[in-house]
Amino acid sequence: MRTLPSRVLRVLWLGLVAALLAGCAGMPERVEPGTPRAEIEKRLGAPSAVYPLTDGLRLQYSRQPAGQQVYNLDLDAGGRLRRVEQVMDIHWLQQNIALDRWTRDDVLRNLGRPALIERVASFRGDVWTYRFLEANSPRQVHVHIDPEGVVRRLMFTDEPTPEDPPDRS
Repeated sequence: MRTLPSRVLRVLWLGLVAALLAGCAGMPERVEPGTPRAEIEKRLGAPSAVYPLTDGLRLQYSRQPAGQQVYNLDLDAGGRLRRVEQVMDIHWLQQNIALDRWTRDDVLRNLGRPALIERVASFRGDVWTYRFLEANSPRQVHVHIDPEGVVRRLMFTDEPTPEDPPDRS
């Protein structure tokens, strides 16, 4: 068996290190507080949405519909990063979504566009579905929004997999 020359191994190693470092540059959770907006967008690209806040601005980086994360980067009035929050987390969702108080706009500002919008016979309104991970298991949160635009119900389910048999009921 023939081994690779050390120069080839060194080039491969440097390429791997460069790829890993480039991947870290696109990770919202690695952006330091105080970073200006221009630097954030240079590192992460354009946000999927921008929302005004009472004391600044929110840059939202959503990986929905295919991904399972939504990062909110809140900037202060001077345009510098105040905090980063990944909201597709079971605890965040349970503690922060306020039934009968949140509106469609609150859902968009906090969770972004859903992976899926559908209707079900048991609810009069839209059901917005988001994907997330819980203990490395793919899950879904279903936010029920009534015709007046108010969040009325929140449900959690396991995400169906290709191996799951179709529901025949």
